[in-house]
Amino acid sequence: MNTGHVELGRAQQERWQTAYEQHPHLHGTEPSAAARWAAEVFGAAGIDDVLELGAGQGRDALFLAQQGFSVHATDFSASALDQLRLEAQRERLDDRVTAALHDVRDPLPPADATVDAVFANVLLNMAFTRAELRSLVGEVHRVLSPGGLFVYAVWSADDPCAGRWPQLEGGLAVHDGFAGRFFDEALIHELAERWRLDDTTTYAEGPRRLWRVTLAKPVPAG
Repeated sequence: MNTGHVELGRAQQERWQTAYEQHPHLHGTEPSAAARWAAEVFGAAGIDDVLELGAGQGRDALFLAQQGFSVHATDFSASALDQLRLEAQRERLDDRVTAALHDVRDPLPPADATVDAVFANVLLNMAFTRAELRSLVGEVHRVLSPGGLFVYAVWSADDPCAGRWPQLEGGLAVHDGFAGRFFDEALIHELAERWRLDDTTTYAEGPRRLWRVTLAKPVPAG
């Protein structure tokens, strides 16, 4: 990652930290549509434990815990995770929710093939280079057990804002100080190499147009 991308990543981390400090429930308290889908998919697969990447203040982590899953939530904002832990205590879900500070530009903490499910709502949209995206998805593949599931949601290139937000280098756009990437179908398929692609669905949530993606780590033959 070149110096410019390092600086952008650090600036984005500070921007999100400030936003979470100033706006409790920045994204509301209702779970995302992606989390509701993930709960159905993980439940049908008999999964009990979920690793959530980019959990923010925890609206989806808490929802998944309410559905009976044990959730290990990660984010690069200490403020967001402090709020998540407090809400988990208030809702008496702290036995089902753990939280750890982690930047997904770094290798994921779990050992190889030790995780059954990974969930990420609009995390992959953030200010990552394409190389960082490939590395992140590769890390998810590494930590998942064979047959494990990765459910994520991302902004669609069909979103009305995709053509209106000022453009940065590398396919990123910026709005109100936040940088991100809109996904087209080609990028989704590029990131699905080495995976079984179970679902790609476009949907609307509020004013946003998104992709919902479900990937499965193949079980080795024999």
